[in-house]
Amino acid sequence: MAGRSLTVLQVLPDLQGGGVERGTLEIAGELVRRGHRSLVISGGGRLVAPLEKAGSTHVHWPIGKKSPWTAKYVFRLRALLLAENVDVLHVRSRVPAWIAWLAWKSLPAAVRPRWVTTVHGFYSVSRFSSIMASGEAVIAVSRSVAEYVRVSYPSTDSSVITVVPRGIDPLEFPRGFAPTDEWHTRWASEFPETSGRQWLTLAGRLTRLKGHEDFLSLLVALRDKEQNIHGLIVGGEDPRRTGYADELRRRVTELGLADRVTFTGHRSDIREIYAASRAVLSLSTQPESFGRTVLEALAIGTPVIGYDHGGVGEILRELYPQGATPLSDLSQLITRTDQILKGDQNLAPPFNQYRLSDALATEVNLYEQLAAQRTQQRVA
Repeated sequence: MAGRSLTVLQVLPDLQGGGVERGTLEIAGELVRRGHRSLVISGGGRLVAPLEKAGSTHVHWPIGKKSPWTAKYVFRLRALLLAENVDVLHVRSRVPAWIAWLAWKSLPAAVRPRWVTTVHGFYSVSRFSSIMASGEAVIAVSRSVAEYVRVSYPSTDSSVITVVPRGIDPLEFPRGFAPTDEWHTRWASEFPETSGRQWLTLAGRLTRLKGHEDFLSLLVALRDKEQNIHGLIVGGEDPRRTGYADELRRRVTELGLADRVTFTGHRSDIREIYAASRAVLSLSTQPESFGRTVLEALAIGTPVIGYDHGGVGEILRELYPQGATPLSDLSQLITRTDQILKGDQNLAPPFNQYRLSDALATEVNLYEQLAAQRTQQRVA
């Protein structure tokens, strides 16, 4: 650890699950490992237990709720920043960021923590979204996102933008990983319709922009080519958009794919699913800011086919260019998937980039540098 122990507060809407939430837990764990104090404010969720078990303190405030009543947390947060002597205030979402900024700005400059924002997505360009580009340090989760900030918010000094791609732990997703016989037995018992087929997997929450329609069109085309394929749609339903999940299931039936598509729901065995899949698809019609599922599958060695835009395109061009496919070009998508299914190459090539340990070190080092500057300014 460099210098004294720090108190770092991360703020986000909830801890139910997802890339932002997992990143929050990873940074919190690294802070604790380095001897720092980790605080997190959120509306709660299933990831609170592992967060606290790893040594962080969680404050349960629904600070991400889009309601006038959320403004009451400005005063509570101001008091907490002073009482806990917070060194770094790190916000990860727009509504909590505005609440946190108002609390932060109300403090005398001499006692304010350092203000850090992470831009996790390609938000609509607006005054509301500009808060995410306001940090004394602005973290971008990909080069694509960094360019979005530079272009969309030219008043943000480029020197404060740091690209910190989210990484993966090679021990969690080891190259050549294979599920156990016991796992295969359990899976076959739960989803017997998948047995003896080549799996194509689309992972992600069931939301309209994840490319499920294109995935189903791909499955129809490959079925007509007499490929022995089966589609896995892995991910939980968005509780705010349950109608879309019902619509998607109806579409599967209309296309005659009822015996060729399995909805698995949320799964904790995603590593095993990647490893048992012939290929993983990433078909979001809106650019993804990063592409964690792409990295996880490629780390194991499973080929990935994805649309060549945003963070997914960035990763594929660097690590697996044969998987990068023009956006919404169904013909190319079918051709590339067909080639991979028929090819002899079973594993995607190994890589050493995008390590979680590197990402965590970069981010925590940034906290330490910012806090050291704050101390120097106070002394001066």
